[in-house]
Amino acid sequence: MKYPIDLHTHTLASGHAYSTLMENARYASDIGMKVLGTTDHGPAMPNAPHIWHFGNQRVLPRKLFGLTMLYGCEANIVDYEGNLDLPLDYQEGLDYIIASLHYPIMEINRSPELNTQAFLKAMDNPNIHILGHLGNPMFPIYEEEIVKKAKKKNILIEINNSSFVSSRPGSKDKCRKIAILCKEYNTNIVLNSDAHFAHSIGNFDEAIKMLNDINMPQEFIINSSEEKLLDFLKSKGKNI
Repeated sequence: MKYPIDLHTHTLASGHAYSTLMENARYASDIGMKVLGTTDHGPAMPNAPHIWHFGNQRVLPRKLFGLTMLYGCEANIVDYEGNLDLPLDYQEGLDYIIASLHYPIMEINRSPELNTQAFLKAMDNPNIHILGHLGNPMFPIYEEEIVKKAKKKNILIEINNSSFVSSRPGSKDKCRKIAILCKEYNTNIVLNSDAHFAHSIGNFDEAIKMLNDINMPQEFIINSSEEKLLDFLKSKGKNI
């Protein structure tokens, strides 16, 4: 099945990505995507954009090259209380937020208790819509606790294709475990590329292989249709 939506992509503004917003949108349109979300790293990441970058996204067009454009942020969880590196008013102005743990903002190889606490407390924030690359073995977690709370809070669990192919070595088995738990608890997921170069946008191949292997039901995959995604955002108070 083709998945026409990619909600986790980066531009030059992230500091370690290599394409502009226009290049990303053009490529996504050329390969037949319907919705493209741009989520540059939050300001706590080294060389990330200033918070004004996120506040000013309101000037960007809703349509580019026939695509519906969504403007968010991959925000950093900055402590074990689940706080993010964007002020509340900036959070509320975005279309959506992916919340992730990253080094060097957070220490790697800390206890699963601490990392799990960070995600559980972050999920109490109504501005968080997606949990990013939970399979990262540098940040061990209690997967079941997080998947169960994500179901309760109507927060999407990301299956991040980049974790399988270019970053975060050792993620594959953990991503599989997380996906199986999502299937067990009926927790919705989203396939994302985490593209740092335009030509990675829409590439979910390795994640799809894993999901096919565990027979993940299509109804749990939010980016299988534009309508399903927009209904999800509406349920979170966003009218795109």
